[in-house]
Amino acid sequence: MTRAIVNRICARLPGAEVSDPWGDGHDAWKVGGKMFACVGSKDLGVSVKTPDIETAEMLIEAGVAVKAPYFHRSWVLIPWELADKDGLRHRLELSYDTIRGGLTRKAQAALPPRAS
Repeated sequence: MTRAIVNRICARLPGAEVSDPWGDGHDAWKVGGKMFACVGSKDLGVSVKTPDIETAEMLIEAGVAVKAPYFHRSWVLIPWELADKDGLRHRLELSYDTIRGGLTRKAQAALPPRAS
């Protein structure tokens, strides 16, 4: 898996926008101004938000993710060597849906609809 694949998947999500808030080549994907995925400047993998700390711990224990440096415990880093395209797409979409679902009703209403 690569940064380019992550960017293609995220770019298709309604209202998703990419920025480099810290400089140095980060790809921080946001919806409604809130980050749901990040590829760091070292390009080791992609960090995603999980629905809760327990899910993050389960993914780490299962060996499909590692603790995401600098992020809350509900985030995990999926290293490129552990990622498969379908699993990566699922994690990115779940992260997006988790963040989007936590936005205010007004912010959610301002976004394009999410196709099912």
